[in-house]
Amino acid sequence: MTEKLSEATRGPLLDPLFANGWQMVEGRDALTKTFTFGSFVEAFGWMTRAAIWAEKWDHHPEWSNIYNRVTVVLTTHDVDGISAQDAKLARKLDSLA
Repeated sequence: MTEKLSEATRGPLLDPLFANGWQMVEGRDALTKTFTFGSFVEAFGWMTRAAIWAEKWDHHPEWSNIYNRVTVVLTTHDVDGISAQDAKLARKLDSLA
């Protein structure tokens, strides 16, 4: 069962993400990052690769695409906040970029 991150586990899981450009969403317990690519095709290709992992892990991002930019928001709706699944998917998204 997925659980909302406790205060004790947030630092070790989220600090490396913050160092890599992720931020908290104002007014929500959620993470966000905008990825910029060289073209629409590169952005869409990245989204396709990311979608495969999201489906495999049954953890789907909120995202939007405008030309070469993809803005991602990660939160776990079942726990109304950030879980370890969000940190795991954020790391994967970074590795795919």
